Amino acid sequence: MKTGTSPFTIAIPQSVLDDLIARLQRTRWPDETDNEGWEYGTNLSYLKELISYWTSGFDWRSTERAMNQFPQFIVPIGARRIHFVHVRGKSDNPFPLILTHGWPSSFHEMHKIIGPLTDPAGHGGHRDEAFDVVIPSLPGFGFSERPAPGGMMEVDKVWRKLMTDILGYRSFGAHGVDIGARITSAVGRNHADVVAGIHLGSVDLDWPDPLPGESSLSSGEKDYLERVKHWEITEGAYGEMQATRPQTLAYGLTDSPAGLAAWIVEKFRAWSDCGGDIESRFSKDELLSTIMLYWVTNCINPSLQRYFDKRHTSPSAERLRKVEVPTGIAMFPGEKELLVPRSWAERAYNIVHWTDMPRGGHFPAQEEPELLIKDIRTFFHRVIRS
Repeated sequence: MKTGTSPFTIAIPQSVLDDLIARLQRTRWPDETDNEGWEYGTNLSYLKELISYWTSGFDWRSTERAMNQFPQFIVPIGARRIHFVHVRGKSDNPFPLILTHGWPSSFHEMHKIIGPLTDPAGHGGHRDEAFDVVIPSLPGFGFSERPAPGGMMEVDKVWRKLMTDILGYRSFGAHGVDIGARITSAVGRNHADVVAGIHLGSVDLDWPDPLPGESSLSSGEKDYLERVKHWEITEGAYGEMQATRPQTLAYGLTDSPAGLAAWIVEKFRAWSDCGGDIESRFSKDELLSTIMLYWVTNCINPSLQRYFDKRHTSPSAERLRKVEVPTGIAMFPGEKELLVPRSWAERAYNIVHWTDMPRGGHFPAQEEPELLIKDIRTFFHRVIRS
């Protein structure tokens, strides 16, 4: 590991936590329509229940200790400081693997899969399946500094420097979900000389460029495009706001922890395989751990930058080549309308491994860690041995 990399321990000042509790206790609640479900957005009764627990039951210091059990570091890459977890695999020759989270999430999304990936023998696997696991916080998320304008479209270059120049790996694999899937796709596309393969665990796949003509589309691909249009109308308003006026949105989410919780929790319910019961997939502690990382680092505004950068990047600069490195893709049914047909994905990726999962949604490392671990192991075993 190169000089300039510093060990990092999460230690939020008590004054930040005291201010948070005071704000939660002063929450000014809106009314609610006669419809008390989630059709209009985050349910008032559930949010009050969550805020009550946040105020009187949630133990941040315990969560902080759990996060700090994994070795963490800060390193300057270019003009920005990047936070990352780095856990060495317990074998003679562990394979290096970088895991990239998405929005509204954090590096902590991956915590359930770190142990089994780095110490498979201690979790019912084989010792020779071990990985060296690297989990960065995306620029502008958590403890990583905000990127320069447009910088969120070049995170793949930062990840390459982290894995090769800083950590000294000659070759590595990459896995990602949500925004992390798009970044992982760019890692595979643009850095094939050092990337052995990529694994994607969400529906956020790059589309073929140029788009195929309608006459060449299969019925499944036509259905997919119609489903995407419907999703954008019914679920996509958050993305439009974040892509067009993120600063306006940030004032309320930065000032009100209850507002921040409402914005994030609604996505965990809508995008997961929870059947409408959010706590069938995520405990209150898990939800609040994620929300807290946005609150205590004041990063909700910079976390929205990817949406704005993508919208304002010229099409010519973003033109995509097919990803030629071996690619594994796992489709989780909780993604519902956005599930991608394999034939469509094959237009943009060199797919050598595809899994239609029996359950799970947009946050597989939290929802179905065992299924995700098995798929990652299976794919990279094939890639490494080929």
